[in-house]
Amino acid sequence: MVTVLLAPDKFKGSLTAAQVADAVAAGLRDVDPTVTVISSPVADGGDGTLAAAVAAGYRPVPVTVPGPTGEPVDSGYAVADNGTAVVELADACGLDRLPGRRLDALGSSSAGVGAVIRAALDAGVRNVVLGIGGSASTDGGAGLVTALGARLLDADGAEIPSGGAGLERLDRIDLSGLHPAVADTAFVVACDVDNPLLGPNGAAAVYGPQKGAGPDDVARLDAALTHWSGVLSDAQGHGAAGHPAAATPGAGAAGGVGFAALAVLGAHLRPGIELVLDLTGFHDRLPGADLVVTGEGALDTQTLSGKAPAGVAAAAVAAGVPVVAVAGANLLDLDTLREAGIQAAYTLVEIEPDVATCVRNAAPLLRQAARRLAAEQLTAPASSP
Repeated sequence: MVTVLLAPDKFKGSLTAAQVADAVAAGLRDVDPTVTVISSPVADGGDGTLAAAVAAGYRPVPVTVPGPTGEPVDSGYAVADNGTAVVELADACGLDRLPGRRLDALGSSSAGVGAVIRAALDAGVRNVVLGIGGSASTDGGAGLVTALGARLLDADGAEIPSGGAGLERLDRIDLSGLHPAVADTAFVVACDVDNPLLGPNGAAAVYGPQKGAGPDDVARLDAALTHWSGVLSDAQGHGAAGHPAAATPGAGAAGGVGFAALAVLGAHLRPGIELVLDLTGFHDRLPGADLVVTGEGALDTQTLSGKAPAGVAAAAVAAGVPVVAVAGANLLDLDTLREAGIQAAYTLVEIEPDVATCVRNAAPLLRQAARRLAAEQLTAPASSP
């Protein structure tokens, strides 16, 4: 009897990771009804992280919070029996939470994720895992900090506007109202980039354009983040020249939310997929598996840079378990795949070349791809790399 461990990421815009796993499981059982299938959906710290935690048995806790431009959205966190909570920025105030997905580079805020964290702290959580991929804002985490009780004031003592542009008016920061549980809470942040907060490789320059920032907006946001770093540094007693955390690799993640997590929450940064694999108990499920199936919407060069399939493959190969992948499309040659620990890829476009049709009919096409996978792999599982 063959045991297959399913650890796919989502097919973005089409299927959740759990739905991918369900479709693959159905296809495998079509060919071999005796196969033992263990489902362990994953994510890389961005959107889908919360769903992966829930699929692993974490209890969802709903919370209504401000979206990236202030409108209320239904989000939440997931909590394990040991009290650890998983919070996903993208679910609270990410790009997909923008009304009509209309980009607002200067005005979008990270307050929503701060509000989710506050709810978790109010409920007694003292261990928080925070996934910060997919943000809509470039506010240096200022919104997160204000949602946790800090006050960001202008020269007249009034609250500054939300968003990165609002930081231009920042005169001083009052941290006295910061949620008291912050000091007693361990924060771990899933972060897969090494950008600093500021400069040509910083949050505004590298990621601002993806959020609608033109060249003038990028310059304006970078200057505002520089000012934010200096004022926060002064408020924490480091001097006004600039906060030491601003240069830390990962400080520029999620429009600078990485910086606020480091500077205010005292967070520790970890690669997203490694963190999710630990959270979901993937390593505990590996022993006894004959094959691991991972995947995502498209296998490409980004897959090799800390995305979920590469992380799953690395962990499985280290345990001596062969790995294959499913995907909508594969843009990597076989040698490159195998260097990443993936022995073969089974894609939807091999069955249906029209991408739009693949997106619409992803589940049945994936089930069909999984039948081919089963025919080739379950009777003679992939040889260990």
